[in-house]
Amino acid sequence: MSNCSGYAEGCVGNETVSGDTLADASMDMLHQALGIVLASLLAMVVFSLGCTIKVDKLWSHLRRPWAILVGLLCQFGLMPLTAHLLSLAFAVRPVQALAVLIMGCCPGGTISNIITYWLDGDMDLSITMTSCSTVLGLGMMPLCLYIYTRFWMDKGSINVPFFNIGVTLITLIVPVACGAFVNYKWPKAAKTILKVGSVLGSLLILVIAIASVALYKGSWNTDTSMVIIGVIFPLIGYAAGFIIAIIVRQPWHRCRTVAMETGAQNVQICSTVLQLSFPPEQLVFMFIFPMIYGVFQLSSGLLLVAVYQTYKRVAVQKPEDTTALGHLQGNPSHSNGQGEVNVTFENDQSVIPVKEDASESFQI
Repeated sequence: MSNCSGYAEGCVGNETVSGDTLADASMDMLHQALGIVLASLLAMVVFSLGCTIKVDKLWSHLRRPWAILVGLLCQFGLMPLTAHLLSLAFAVRPVQALAVLIMGCCPGGTISNIITYWLDGDMDLSITMTSCSTVLGLGMMPLCLYIYTRFWMDKGSINVPFFNIGVTLITLIVPVACGAFVNYKWPKAAKTILKVGSVLGSLLILVIAIASVALYKGSWNTDTSMVIIGVIFPLIGYAAGFIIAIIVRQPWHRCRTVAMETGAQNVQICSTVLQLSFPPEQLVFMFIFPMIYGVFQLSSGLLLVAVYQTYKRVAVQKPEDTTALGHLQGNPSHSNGQGEVNVTFENDQSVIPVKEDASESFQI
């Protein structure tokens, strides 16, 4: 026991308390600084996303919104429900379930546009769905969270900071609108901004990974159930989106597009919402899940690309298989001009422009 008074400067016990207080203050400052960095990077990434929006293309799809409605139904109907059921099935902690739910309620990510490009999907539809889900996420994410977290909130297990989440989402609308305006007024500059945004998106993921190691050291020792959910969740999204698009009789290229838009969530938005809305002691259990989901949504998406490209080569080598060739020829991004290529790759030297039916396509 210490014999010094509570006001003695040389007391070892007080030095320990002061050291702990200083450490806590430093962690709080780092927590706030990380929140500012993530919010700033996310704003620039979302701004670059807005630069992909073309008003005429958007209006064209909104006039015939069936495919968009199917995609949004999968995005804000199927994915949150799947997240809720997976959380119950694996009996994860309430704060972990909240991380899974927020991931499921997030809008589509830009990775879906890239994978859709390699799957010969409808790029116009992909970009439109990503943009619409980002805007609608402002209201749909809090609504879905309110619906599906009642199970835990009624028990007093968790307290969902709806206000903080809402403020974070509202701040995303401004950069999206600004990006769309830039694309409308200065389309060439928008293409450059889009490439910069792709780099910033990768940087944001890197910052999230480093932060999870530095600030939330226990987050990497996550439960096995969270890893399993992170593996199967995007696969369920891809499969369910594809099946639902088939049920409503969408063309094959749009089925592939809806599948990608359903399973590929915006990991950056999820991580930023978690960082800005929850205290560090809860983030230890929550912050790693978006990283797990992001890794497996990308790896499974690339696997689907490999399978599809292999299938396409086999189909092309067998011209008598008219059904397979018909599916490939029905792709709007490369034949009839209904879709649009991913402008991220437009100026790459490895890409050679080819003219087909008065539309610009690309051959890798």
